[in-house]
Amino acid sequence: MTIAVLKRDKHCEINLPWPINALNTFTMTEHTITNAEIQALVAQGAADIAAATTSQALQDARVAYLGKSGKIAAHPYFQTIKDAAPEQKKIIGADRTAATAQLTAALDAKKIAIEAAELNERLAKETIDITLPATPAPQGSIHPITQVTNELIAIFAEFGFTVAEGPEIEDDFHNFSALNIPESHPARQMHDTFYLRGMLGEPGQETPAVLRTHTSPVQIRTMLANKPPIRIIAPGTTYRSDSDMTHTPMFHQIEGLVIDKSINMGHLKGLLNDALAAFFGLEKLPMRFRASFFPFTEPSAEVDIGCKRGRDALVIGEGDDWLEIAGCGMVHPNVLRNCGIDPDEWQGFAFGCGIERLAMLKYNIPDLRTFFAGDKRWLTHYGFAPLGGQQ
Repeated sequence: MTIAVLKRDKHCEINLPWPINALNTFTMTEHTITNAEIQALVAQGAADIAAATTSQALQDARVAYLGKSGKIAAHPYFQTIKDAAPEQKKIIGADRTAATAQLTAALDAKKIAIEAAELNERLAKETIDITLPATPAPQGSIHPITQVTNELIAIFAEFGFTVAEGPEIEDDFHNFSALNIPESHPARQMHDTFYLRGMLGEPGQETPAVLRTHTSPVQIRTMLANKPPIRIIAPGTTYRSDSDMTHTPMFHQIEGLVIDKSINMGHLKGLLNDALAAFFGLEKLPMRFRASFFPFTEPSAEVDIGCKRGRDALVIGEGDDWLEIAGCGMVHPNVLRNCGIDPDEWQGFAFGCGIERLAMLKYNIPDLRTFFAGDKRWLTHYGFAPLGGQQ
């Protein structure tokens, strides 16, 4: 018997090695059935097999003809074999073998045809093969700036801080004057600040419009709108006319403000030490205050944290070197007065640092400019999965 290999053509149809209408012509032996009734039975069986259109119908035909109690086994002709003469037994046995072989061949061929038809039907209906691996869907990433901002918000929330926001287009009063920044200060010059066309403010009190140079105006707006005690952080986008390897025209800051009674520098240092240690995942973080000057705080300080500088790495929290991380100080009495708060009754502190700087230190990002380059490869490497964890 010749065995043919099944294959699919370009239309996904199954090609059979024989015509279906020839199923009843298969023979597995050269013996010709001598009994006319058995010849008719085999012919009827071949016709029933050929008429089957489903696998279940074909199985029913097999049981009906070749089962233990099927028509072949139960036919009276084959029952006479036990009482027949030896020569007659050979003929009856050969007839049974031939009948079984012909019907088995018809069953095998029909099974292939039905399976091919069922497969073709499934191929036509099932446009998606659920057994194949799914095509991975593109997954977005959380930008490191967003990730670090969320981390800082969560940390300061543990200390009772709420988030305050303000406009990115500010007037001169909120961005400079209310913060005790004199008109002669270099920060007010166009080489440092982006001035916009038009004026902002109450009628008769309009001041030039600027892109805010820090998030400190949010502190002013909060103090003007709320009575002490106040405890807020103000994360957001800021703008300065500065662009080089370590500066970009747009960057992000997070500032904090606490106004209360009996607030001192010790509270400020303790808060920043605990918050920065939590951010960098350290139990203890060496930190020092270094005297500085800001128009809106007095006294003012730069915040340095302990580090170890290597040839290719910077390790936070170890070593005998120092790294500037933030600026801070006690809120200047003039700032409190500009916001309608009595500096003889209330005092407080403020602090601020760059979010990009914190992200670069914590996640080992070497170049500030890459934060805004829009390179998907960079974001895939440094971004964070939406459900947590780095990509």
